[in-house]
Amino acid sequence: MKTYLHAFAMCQSMFCSIPAPQIWDEKAKDKMLLFLPIVGLEIGAIWVLIAWACRLLNLPALVTGLILCAYPFLITGFIHLDGYMDVTDAVKSWRDLERRREILKDSHVGSFAVIGIVLLMLAQFALFASVPAEANFLILIFIPAVSRCCSSLAVTGLKPMSTSQYADQKKPKSHIVALTAMLCIFLGAGFLLCGKYGFALLGGLVGYGFALRRGYKSLDGMNGDISGYALTVSELCAVAVYAFVKEETT
Repeated sequence: MKTYLHAFAMCQSMFCSIPAPQIWDEKAKDKMLLFLPIVGLEIGAIWVLIAWACRLLNLPALVTGLILCAYPFLITGFIHLDGYMDVTDAVKSWRDLERRREILKDSHVGSFAVIGIVLLMLAQFALFASVPAEANFLILIFIPAVSRCCSSLAVTGLKPMSTSQYADQKKPKSHIVALTAMLCIFLGAGFLLCGKYGFALLGGLVGYGFALRRGYKSLDGMNGDISGYALTVSELCAVAVYAFVKEETT
């Protein structure tokens, strides 16, 4: 039990700005990704509270859109956004595999990364600003959980790049079973509690699959940057579906 508690604390301190005990336990390292979806639930719960506060204060749509757009990047310390930018630079370079991997590791920000981040931010802001006032914002609790389930499954189940921080981690099949079960629970809960807004989660799954395929195929392996890239695209796609779901009028 102690090892699992350490794994949770390590996962939260690494992937989220919510305060957590600063612990590093080598025995718990292989179990960290099991708790990434739980960290996603925490992030989503705060997202819901922020959306509720914006509605309670009757903030203008543009202000609400800006706050809801910025929050998921701020709460994660931009760690996934960094992966999105790195992979965008590498994939859009259209170079050979060796050069793409060099670009991925390069600390400098290229033009494709800048263009990609601007388009991402504008799209997410515009989508949140256009969400109808009566929309069920409870679905926001599940969007980060589902995207992080996908990331944990991808890192656990796919071939890692030799330079990946996850290359030497143990990846038992029991972890894949547990993560798949969590994913199914989150999807079911989303539809049960939020009705047709649950389709936003399916949009996130499709977005994750598309982005994962692009990054994994282009770089011939999986790593944390590709995970962050796909997670970011997934949440954008989920928000896009959420924004266009309409309440039935009677």
